Amino acid sequence: MTEGQSGARSTRRRLSRTTGACVIVAGFAFTSCPPPAVASPRPDRPRLCATEPAPPTGSATTPPPITSGRDVWSFISEPDLHPQRVKVTAHRPGTAPGKIFVGPYAIGAPVVGQTGSLMSDNSGDPVWFRPLPSPDLQNADFKVQTYHNPGTGKAQPVLTWWQGSIAIPPTYTNLPGGAPEPGGCYYIYDNQYRLITTVSAHHGFNADEHEFLLTRRGTALFIATKPVPMDLRPYGGSANGAILDSEIQEVDLKTGKLVFSWDLLDHLDPADSEVPASDAATSGGVWDAYHLNSLDEGPGGELLISLRNFWAVYDISKKTGKIRWQLGGKKSDFALGPNADFYWQHDARFRPGNRISMFDDGCCNQPNGSPEQESHGLILDVDFDNHSATAARTYYHRPPLFSASQGNTQALPNGNEFIGWGQSSYYSEYAGEGNTEGRGAQNLLYDAQLPGSNISYRAFRNKWVGEPYYPPSAAVQARDGNSVIYASWNGSTQTTAWQVLAGPDPHSLSVVVRHAERAGFETAIPMDNPGPYFQVKALDAKGNVLKSSDVVTLTR
Repeated sequence: MTEGQSGARSTRRRLSRTTGACVIVAGFAFTSCPPPAVASPRPDRPRLCATEPAPPTGSATTPPPITSGRDVWSFISEPDLHPQRVKVTAHRPGTAPGKIFVGPYAIGAPVVGQTGSLMSDNSGDPVWFRPLPSPDLQNADFKVQTYHNPGTGKAQPVLTWWQGSIAIPPTYTNLPGGAPEPGGCYYIYDNQYRLITTVSAHHGFNADEHEFLLTRRGTALFIATKPVPMDLRPYGGSANGAILDSEIQEVDLKTGKLVFSWDLLDHLDPADSEVPASDAATSGGVWDAYHLNSLDEGPGGELLISLRNFWAVYDISKKTGKIRWQLGGKKSDFALGPNADFYWQHDARFRPGNRISMFDDGCCNQPNGSPEQESHGLILDVDFDNHSATAARTYYHRPPLFSASQGNTQALPNGNEFIGWGQSSYYSEYAGEGNTEGRGAQNLLYDAQLPGSNISYRAFRNKWVGEPYYPPSAAVQARDGNSVIYASWNGSTQTTAWQVLAGPDPHSLSVVVRHAERAGFETAIPMDNPGPYFQVKALDAKGNVLKSSDVVTLTR
């Protein structure tokens, strides 16, 4: 999936129009549409990937999305967009600037709204939405990063995400739940919502949804996985089993070549897993011993990885490939102090001052009678001299949440922390001091709940300036003897008002509404002008025209 050609000025992006196998909707295209004519860091054009879901392997199909009702946005000017509608439950002064980024989907229930990449503001209104054509396709790790163009060396803010099919029973039963099905890849978009490039995994591995990082070297670091046949009898499994191996890969964005890799099976004994090999019986015979779910690069080039199913994080020397230390798990190099222990964790990050942050799921199905604990954001002080780790900050929710998987803890520029609650349908922002268990409302600045059973693997708050290459969308209807024009511009962050033109023919339009304040994603502007031809112009804060819509006609 990618944007349509910017030269297609006659395309009515508020409607669907089929041209051969190409369907253009709201400024992007499905199936075999060609990529936009934009500069690529590679000699070939950006390659489209993961535009169709992986073939199902289970006995059931994923239910269709819910695309109407009070929990779904619907728009007159963008009839093909149906993003989820979140419920904002807390919004207090002191939040960091920026938009909110999620990739909504559902497990075991119909997704409310379409799956895809969704950027919203603090009110919950969509800012940009890029839907996917099937609920069996998901976007994950949707966020803003800095792209260092390998051709020019210039840096620019970009949007990145993983796209593909996640193994979610009963549709996908060939792999452990949460593993990426074959065919997934990563997308990089510029701030005009043009595709810069896509990235795929190498030598038989599948691009994994858990992590995709851009570096200052013009490379991308990411996680890749594949099942490897293995006799699991030494671990309590079957003779003809397999293990889900994971690899860290680094790809040069200019050449597409693999420049670094580090394989878990070469360095870590699967016997240290907290998940029994017998669990493979329910996932196509594949044992999810490791579940590598995050990757971070430190200032010295060292790598920090999180193994969910080991209850441990590891520091790796990228230069030598050796493990420098282990925190948590069965062979921890550090003693964990009160409230510093963690289970099934996600999103381990380097923090300044010998600190490590993570999202501690703490839940569920604890083996060996280990206590289940409430999910929360966690920042640890790591004392390398005394080989100990203590809880520096914790971030709990009210009501208490128990997330069986996923989640993240994001450091914000103003010192706040943004928490994505993973398999619990919330995202939140806290003042940096955080809170303690049982006091989840303390220092809570922002909280929102996703509808139905919707979840997002991670949630982020990032600054973003969107300047769409495609024009605004407009639609006009007759109502109570007057005309109402509906104006929107998917992805524009600089539109503050609308100007409306009308006339008896497309070539004789004049201004009938000089300045109508933007009111959310779509603005309804009533008029007493009969038209029947109308056009809207997007205005910035200074009243400058940013771009004009196509001319639309009155419908009755």
